Amino acid sequence: MTDSQLIPRTWHAIYTSSRQEKKVEKLLNEAGIETYCPVRTEVRQWSDRKKKVEVVLFTSYVFLKIRPIDFHIMNEIKGISRLVYYLGKPAIIADYEIEAIKLFLEQTTNYDIQFEKNQPVVIQEGPLAGKTGIIESIGKNKLRIRINQLGMSLIAQVHRNKVEGL
Repeated sequence: MTDSQLIPRTWHAIYTSSRQEKKVEKLLNEAGIETYCPVRTEVRQWSDRKKKVEVVLFTSYVFLKIRPIDFHIMNEIKGISRLVYYLGKPAIIADYEIEAIKLFLEQTTNYDIQFEKNQPVVIQEGPLAGKTGIIESIGKNKLRIRINQLGMSLIAQVHRNKVEGL
């Protein structure tokens, strides 16, 4: 085993070109890189039909588990804009944060909300229980909450009984 193989793989975030998240994830998987692109299922209404579609949770972001020595692979994948940095270094995302996102997606479906933009909230139940954030925007069935612990906006469909204003 070489020294480079002893370096553990860590989760990082990459920024992709617009609407390229799923394509980038597929190309990275084909290159042997472990990835995670969280998606949720939504029912979309067209004039003639309804259809279930998978919507990316973090627009223009894909998570990948990689060793720093292998970052060069990202230069070969079309659709990757750049690696996400924090304090001048590639941002490392803890395993438990990736697991929290996965658990959150498993446990949150069919939610309704009634809050106001810029309102501080705390999530009461589920894998993100106790996390606080600020509502950035409100859609028909979802709200965008900036959760500082994750370092990016998390789009979540949260039942009004599971989120409390501060």
